[in-house]
Amino acid sequence: MTQIVVFGSANMDLVAYVAKAPQRGETVTGREFRALPGGKGANQAVAAARAGGTVSMIGAVGADAYGTQLRATLEHSGVDTDLLRTAEGPSGIAHIVVDDEGGNAIVVIPGANGTVTSLAPGDEAVMALADLLLLQLEIPLEGVLAAAEAARRHGVRTVLTPSPVQPLPSGLLAATDLLVPNEHEAAALTGVTDPYEAADALLEQVPEVVVTLGSSGCLYASRGGDKITVPAPHVTAVDSTGAGDEFVGSLAVALGEGRPMPEALAWASSAAALSVQRLGASAAMPCRGEIDELAVHEEQEQHEQQDKQGEHLS
Repeated sequence: MTQIVVFGSANMDLVAYVAKAPQRGETVTGREFRALPGGKGANQAVAAARAGGTVSMIGAVGADAYGTQLRATLEHSGVDTDLLRTAEGPSGIAHIVVDDEGGNAIVVIPGANGTVTSLAPGDEAVMALADLLLLQLEIPLEGVLAAAEAARRHGVRTVLTPSPVQPLPSGLLAATDLLVPNEHEAAALTGVTDPYEAADALLEQVPEVVVTLGSSGCLYASRGGDKITVPAPHVTAVDSTGAGDEFVGSLAVALGEGRPMPEALAWASSAAALSVQRLGASAAMPCRGEIDELAVHEEQEQHEQQDKQGEHLS
């Protein structure tokens, strides 16, 4: 099984569901509220574990009820939490507004995540045994950089999700093997709105890039290689929170299993498509059997469309 270490955040998501998100100074009435486990690190850990990986989570939760719940959610999904610290004070919180189109707006309050500024005893030893290290930016940059450099020392492939988007230190980019921004993050990092051009710009700093494009799928680019585009399955989204994390967690499992990049991207896209049809982040992550079923269905549909196009041309 693929050995994955996630060094990142765990938050409790406080989610308000509304018909339309409020504008500045506006008050709207919501239809539902839920407190759901989340955080980009925890989301990716749960996604990878449910997709079939062997996953360890490194980070911190608070000494509060949310911290207990976050730890239990990870463990219930099969994630090893031996290196998940408990910090004094509150756990991280994310205030999320989800509209009827499945879009979201998020405010993150770091809490315990803000204490993860360095590696703790035992962290590097676990990373050294991993196939991949997954990183995000909801913990302090100095902690992220320390983990990336540790992975580089041991030849572990590092996958960075640059969210929340911010300027990236040259040292972090130098220790990143695969960068996975969404199209908005790619534009913010490069100043280029076209995702293909943004990918080219990012390849000047990292060897591989996947730009996720929401319902349009994803774009892969590597130095010296051809670009690959993979469409997303057509589904009706009810909550896109955590979809990018589902994509990354599943992609990590597929890459760890040695799948070719086009197949790995298609499989991860199927996983993300399943997650947006459910409410919440970690709670919405599909299991491996569900991903396999949708991926096979999508592959069959593509073959059928290709056959029809061939018949039309002939």
